[in-house]
Amino acid sequence: MPTAPNIRSTAFVAEDAGEDRWTLNFGPQHPATHTTLRLVLQLDGERVVKCTPDIGFLHSGFEKLGEHLNYNQYVVVCDRMNYVSPMANNLAWHTACEKLFGIELTPRCKAIRTICAELARIQDHLLCVGCMGLDLGALTAWFYPFNQREPIFDLFEELSGARFMVSYTRVGGLKADVPPGWLDRLRRFLREDMPPGIRDFEALLIRNRIFIERTKGIGVISHDEAVNWSLTGPVARASGVKRDLRKDEPYWCYADNWDGQGAAAVKFKVPIVYGGDVFARCIVRLEEIRQSAAIIEQLIDALPDGPINVAPEEKLTLPDKREIHFSIEGLIHHFEKVMTNRGFTPPVGEAYGANETANGELGFFIASDGGNCPYRARCRPPSLINYQTFPKLVTGHQISDIVAIMGSMNIIAGELDR
Repeated sequence: MPTAPNIRSTAFVAEDAGEDRWTLNFGPQHPATHTTLRLVLQLDGERVVKCTPDIGFLHSGFEKLGEHLNYNQYVVVCDRMNYVSPMANNLAWHTACEKLFGIELTPRCKAIRTICAELARIQDHLLCVGCMGLDLGALTAWFYPFNQREPIFDLFEELSGARFMVSYTRVGGLKADVPPGWLDRLRRFLREDMPPGIRDFEALLIRNRIFIERTKGIGVISHDEAVNWSLTGPVARASGVKRDLRKDEPYWCYADNWDGQGAAAVKFKVPIVYGGDVFARCIVRLEEIRQSAAIIEQLIDALPDGPINVAPEEKLTLPDKREIHFSIEGLIHHFEKVMTNRGFTPPVGEAYGANETANGELGFFIASDGGNCPYRARCRPPSLINYQTFPKLVTGHQISDIVAIMGSMNIIAGELDR
């Protein structure tokens, strides 16, 4: 019997292969590909003629899982998408959920969520700029930003009870309020601990001649190309694209009147660079770290009082533990939402919610048939959108430039494969 062709073996046949062309398998067991990305390169000497990415090494069916878990249960899956800044995934998922439910968050919840979003952005950028140096052989420079991530893990652990996979948000609110002294520790980190580490990193790497020559003019994306490829986040802003959801489609404390009493939006600048190369993408992320710190400090000084969840009579959030233990109404409410797995039933319809995360626009589309689980759940992961440009960026460059370009794109395989 005839057999189906082996697609994987035939998909990477080099086109116009000549005597001077040869094929190289780059990754996934390469340190720069993080054991999850594979590139099939067609080379002319050491110059890349063609690049064919092979993704799917970390595919876990994230979107399909969303159709079998209720709106609070799925948050634990979101953590595993971008595992460099899991908190950002929690926030983006429940932003879409609350659009579907038609929920207006409390002022205190908006402020805490904004703080967490910016802290997650710092967490993500620190690892990215550190790995950009590490991939190019600058091991010492990698320790400075990586060391600054540890206090952020400590802060998230105090806040959510989990150090890594936080699962902190809930439909209509948060798992818990900030613990006593948490804001003071956060302020101390932003003012005293982090700035010296960033300054040392910049002095050690950003002015280093080797790093500059390895990154300037490498992997250039023009403004028009970034727009045509639908790129977002630092990758687009490093090419001069003035696009940031926090400014263009403001939400939470990025919008005016976020507390219902005329509160002004937080003040910050969106870093824009016009180089479009690896070096520009590094500079954008370093400046975004400083802007995020400024946003958090504004909110620490202006954090409103009040509840972190929507009104309990709306039955859209789980009751407080004290109500469960000492009130029959609270116990019945908890039993209906958790023990019977009824969850929360939104209206029939669909919604798309997106946040500006460290890599760009992270959005979720949800279609509801009125049940306690989404009828369909789809994700717009910025890593997947940004990665589509990679074959173009590396074509014409040397093999050694691949790691520099990949590091500047900050591709997270869990988000890429979904």
